[in-house]
Amino acid sequence: MSLENGYVQVYTGNGKGKTTAALGLAFRAIGRGLKVCLIQFMKGGGPYGEHFAAEKMTQNMTVRCFGRDGWVKKGSPNPEDLAEADRAYRMAEASLESEDYDLVILDEMNGAVDFGLLSVEQALRLLDLKGEKVELVLTGRNACPEIIQRADLVTEMCEIKHYYQAGVDARVGIER
Repeated sequence: MSLENGYVQVYTGNGKGKTTAALGLAFRAIGRGLKVCLIQFMKGGGPYGEHFAAEKMTQNMTVRCFGRDGWVKKGSPNPEDLAEADRAYRMAEASLESEDYDLVILDEMNGAVDFGLLSVEQALRLLDLKGEKVELVLTGRNACPEIIQRADLVTEMCEIKHYYQAGVDARVGIER
């Protein structure tokens, strides 16, 4: 099976659930026999739960995680952060150009642009590389206006209340 038409989706906002929504879409696509590629920007320090799940679905899902362990400093990134973002970007280019995938998820790419690890022009180039039958999903806070303008679907996750404010750390199996 392949898609008749592929669109660009953006999941952004300060609320929880952007990556989770993209993974739900991946799960649905795999269930229909589509091939999925998940490229994670700024996600060092794993493995995360989705990596373990992907190992069980390796026939139809490729996961590549890029980023060093620790936080990226907005506005003045560490050279290693820039190098990791460049590696993720090159993998995204290759995945889109290969036409091997029906769904490509660029997890936290909006954040990589917002933090100065990638340029808006680089992000837009990836949209240009998307094939007609490829669904492309970009997640992360602070999606830039140019990406939002070019997207076919934009969902903003809005935080109303989060237990993080009460001191609850990211929990294994839920946030990690």
